[in-house]
Amino acid sequence: MKRIAFIAIVGRPNVGKSTLMNKLLGEKVAIVSPKPQTTRSRIAGILTVGEDQFVFLDTPGVHRAKNKLGEYMMKSVRASVNSSNAVMLIADAAYPPGEIETNLIGQIKKEGLPSMLVLNKIDLIRKEKLAETITQYAALHDFNAVVPTCAENGKNVPDVLDEAKQFLEEGEWMFDADSLTDQPERQIAAEIIREKLLRLLSDEIPHGTAVDIEEFSEEEGLLSIRANIYCEKASHKGIIVGKDGATLKRVGTYAREDMEEFFGTKVYLNLWVKVREKWRDDQASLNNFGFRAEDMR
Repeated sequence: MKRIAFIAIVGRPNVGKSTLMNKLLGEKVAIVSPKPQTTRSRIAGILTVGEDQFVFLDTPGVHRAKNKLGEYMMKSVRASVNSSNAVMLIADAAYPPGEIETNLIGQIKKEGLPSMLVLNKIDLIRKEKLAETITQYAALHDFNAVVPTCAENGKNVPDVLDEAKQFLEEGEWMFDADSLTDQPERQIAAEIIREKLLRLLSDEIPHGTAVDIEEFSEEEGLLSIRANIYCEKASHKGIIVGKDGATLKRVGTYAREDMEEFFGTKVYLNLWVKVREKWRDDQASLNNFGFRAEDMR
């Protein structure tokens, strides 16, 4: 008997949602960064074990939107919850529930969805603090399960998966047994590049970048990728390129290494940097980069 579960992974920025999903899958399908708001749209991570298929929906961190891109990200969170049959709320175990967590719990209650609370980063706190946090969340909602974990080192991650089994429902799978994600290969390549920008650039600059894959072709064991990196200011372009092109070369080197590991083939990567001012507030640009408002309705 085949079973399937769609589980939305939600929480505030930089709480470990993508790291946890990658650990659950045993593969890296969502980019990760210490910087908040790394994830911009819903990413499905697919895990098939025996007759069971888990579809984890990694979502952007909940925040107060400051531009149209931010509004898209928040619509993505709401749409993911509405299209799931269960919700996994990820929270930092060191802190009590705040406005973001309270609002997410309110949405869970409104939709009448079963839910799990995962308290992450337990390696950084004492047991007494963890017990206090659990009590504070228990006062707000009766979760189906509460799992303390450290997604970074994998502690208790198998317990998260065990508890997620209660959300499985009888039904046909939506994906093939060997599927890992619903993201097209072009999108995966773009996200790998953006992850390296987040890694190598500081402050606001990487949040103002977008990556568009212009060419993606494979011939005789060589994958050729040409990508445009868009930023919002000419001064940012200079920083991304770096002195004598050094920063852009490092982005390309790190991205190519990850791509070769993920795609299992040699990669030729050609990167260009272009300026598109205020693209995060321009719907035409957002549409071009794949952030279409109508997809969230």
